[in-house]
Amino acid sequence: MTKDVIALTPKMPDLPTLIAGLYAGGPDLGINTLADGAVVQLCAPDGRPLVSVEAPILIQVPGETARLLGHAVKEGPVWWTEARASTAAAEAERLAGSFAGRLATVLGGTVWPPEAATTDVVPLTTDVSAIPIPATGNPAVDILTATTAVVIQDRPLVATTTWLSDALRTATAADRALQIVTPPTTRLTLPTRTALRGLPNRWVVQDPEHGYYDGLSGAVLHWKNGTFTPVRDEDGAASVADAFKTTAETGERQLLLTLRTQHPADADLVLGRALEAAFRHLTGAAPAGWSTAEPVNLPWSTRQLTDLARARAPRPTWLIAVGHPDRPALATMRVLRTTAGVEEGITLALGYGANEAPPLQAVEALAAELDAEHGLVTLLTALRAARRDLSAPAQLEPPPIPVTFTFGHDEARRIAPPRAEHPPLGLTPTRLGPPAEPALHYPLGDGTDPQAWSTFQQLTQHLKRQA
Repeated sequence: MTKDVIALTPKMPDLPTLIAGLYAGGPDLGINTLADGAVVQLCAPDGRPLVSVEAPILIQVPGETARLLGHAVKEGPVWWTEARASTAAAEAERLAGSFAGRLATVLGGTVWPPEAATTDVVPLTTDVSAIPIPATGNPAVDILTATTAVVIQDRPLVATTTWLSDALRTATAADRALQIVTPPTTRLTLPTRTALRGLPNRWVVQDPEHGYYDGLSGAVLHWKNGTFTPVRDEDGAASVADAFKTTAETGERQLLLTLRTQHPADADLVLGRALEAAFRHLTGAAPAGWSTAEPVNLPWSTRQLTDLARARAPRPTWLIAVGHPDRPALATMRVLRTTAGVEEGITLALGYGANEAPPLQAVEALAAELDAEHGLVTLLTALRAARRDLSAPAQLEPPPIPVTFTFGHDEARRIAPPRAEHPPLGLTPTRLGPPAEPALHYPLGDGTDPQAWSTFQQLTQHLKRQA
């Protein structure tokens, strides 16, 4: 498994400090740069990369380092400098640790994981000339085939870092699958889980006792024709790994919101306000920070994220927002320019312990505000039994159960209000906003009865027939 080592320092690593860290392997190793200098590589004498170092990031969001690395990490503004060890040589992992250890020693910081820290010179003794040169220039990719880019990770929590985002973007552009291989103890952050949800991308769990299986579906996998694919019997059926079926009831839950908004594309448009409204209604505060990758490093600013989306248009913009440490809250947002204007697609997850009640009573007021002020198209709210910290383990988790569904007033008008207000199944929507053009808010249950999915499907089928 590839090891990632992170130096956390109170001061920004300057050029002399970075060079001192890169001399962890002695003067015989070389230095190379990629991505316009954003990635620096420590290379073997033949130019083969051994350690790749990403440009330092200033983390200004409270709780973000602890969320991704564990609660033993010191809080406060900190420079995050990540080094990724190649699988090309046994010394690469110790080289990454020595690089990070030297930065931490000079700048007064710490290293994660702590046991990786050293300041020793690590001589290269492996004959790397016998190892094929990687077929990829992306430091995050360990194996590249005609159909698949494989990333090997050995860390407790796999986040959607810039490394991983670049690997996914590159693989997608080349019509390749991205497959992440981890030990069974690894978990994924919500953005990473979302990124891997669609096939042929996969989370591949390497279990010493059970072989390979899909961390999201449990399907037993094997390496075939340059990719991980399900093992099928003679009838074409796939089996589920026993390790995936193991689950424990903790009482922890997640409140999930999936919403769409649409706005005219005018010069005064400010994006992110719908997401901020959701955070305020459900957590009592605006998001703590946002970014285009994890760790989330920028303080929350609707103006800055609007400027970014405008600069990227007409290309879509994808970003992440996090809440404050006292309430686990994590969102992804995709901004897309369409013929009708500008669309925001938002997924928000909030975590609750066994003795904490999700604020379901706040959803109706949120839906009303989203419709009145933020161009609501649809809002689906659901509950699921899952981890409070919002991470995803490689185990079976029950699907979310719908609680409410809301149509914004424009969408409700398009569907034909009289029929939309009198669906089958005895559902009576709450009318939100002006009586002449209301949004329609449908109650579906309390998040405990799986039958709510059938109710929701019948409702949407009925509404589609009226559209």
